[in-house]
Amino acid sequence: MDKILVTGGCGYIGSHTIVDLVENGYDVISVDDNSRSTGILLEGVKKITGKDIKNYKVDLCDLDSVKKIFRENDIMGVIHFAAYKAVDESVQDPLLYYRNNLLSQINILQCTEEFKTPFFVFSSSCSVYGNADTVPVTEETPLKKAESPYGMTKQVGEEMIISLAAKSSTKFILLRYFNPTGAHPSALIGEIPLGKPSNLVPAITQFAIGKIPALRVFGSDYDTRDGSCIRDFVHVSDIAHAHTLSLNNLAGGKQSASYEIYNLGTGNGVTVLEVIDAFENMSGKKLGYELAPRRAGDIVSVYANNDKANAKLGWIPVYDLRTMMKTAWDWELSLRETTVP
Repeated sequence: MDKILVTGGCGYIGSHTIVDLVENGYDVISVDDNSRSTGILLEGVKKITGKDIKNYKVDLCDLDSVKKIFRENDIMGVIHFAAYKAVDESVQDPLLYYRNNLLSQINILQCTEEFKTPFFVFSSSCSVYGNADTVPVTEETPLKKAESPYGMTKQVGEEMIISLAAKSSTKFILLRYFNPTGAHPSALIGEIPLGKPSNLVPAITQFAIGKIPALRVFGSDYDTRDGSCIRDFVHVSDIAHAHTLSLNNLAGGKQSASYEIYNLGTGNGVTVLEVIDAFENMSGKKLGYELAPRRAGDIVSVYANNDKANAKLGWIPVYDLRTMMKTAWDWELSLRETTVP
C-alpha cells in the first residue's frame, strides 16, 4: 500500500493523527528528529493501534536525508506538521524559527515535487489571521500582519504552497488550526511540552499537579468580556480526524482546485479565564493563578467559522470544552507513571 509520510510524527498533533490514519486503514511512516519530542508518543500509538510505526530520525533541514526517505518508500501523501511552534520563543529567537520552519518546508516540498507525490496536507495556524478586524474568521478573511515570527512562518509557508500549487501536479490542503488541546481518550498519548509549557492547557495541568510553581494569565486588560484573550479551543482528536478526511477527499478525487484552505476550530470563542474555570469545575481543584502583563506576540481574539470544513470535508468537531479538560487532566495524571526523557 502507498504510504502516508507524517512529518513531526512523534509530536502532539502528529501522534494523534497517526492513530486516526491507522484506524482508517492508512499505512503510515513518520519522520521526526526528536529535537522537540521523544519516542514516547509512538509507543502510545502502538498500544492504541497495535501498529509499530517506523520513524526516521532525520532533520528535515538536511535535504539529502529527506530524499533518502522518499527513495525508500512509495509515498502517496505527506502531512507536514514538523515545525517549532512556541510563539514567545519565536519572538525571542526569530532566526531560529525562520531557518527551521521555512527550510524544512522547502525541502519537503522539493521532495514532493521531485518524487511526484500526489497529495500534501499542510499544518497551518489561525496565527496567520493576525489581529483580524472581525471574528469569527472565515477562510476569506484578509490576513493581517503576523503578530509573531512563528505566525509569519505560517503565512510564508502558505504562500510557498499556493505559489507551487499553480504549477504542480500535487493537490494541496492547508489546515488552519485554532487551539488544539486535550489528549486521546485512552490517556496513552497527549501533549508533552519539553521545558516550560507555552500553551495554556498543559500549563494549567502542570500547575494543578505541582510540576510548575505558578500559573500566569498574560494580559487582563484586553477589550474582551473578562479582559483575557479569546481563543477557539478544539480537541486534538478532532484536529487529527480532519487530516484523515482531507486525505480521503484528495484520494477520492473530490478536490478539483490545486489547493484548498480550511479552518479547524469549534466556532466558539472562549477566554483564558473561562478555560481555567472549566478546568476547575471539571477537576474540583481551585487554581491560584496570577495575572501578568500582556505577552509579546499574542493575538487579542480569534475564533473560527468552520462552515467550509463541515461542508466540503464533512468535519464536525465532537469534543466539548469539559471533555478537552478531562482528557488533558487524565493524560497529565498518567504521566506520573511515565519517565519522560
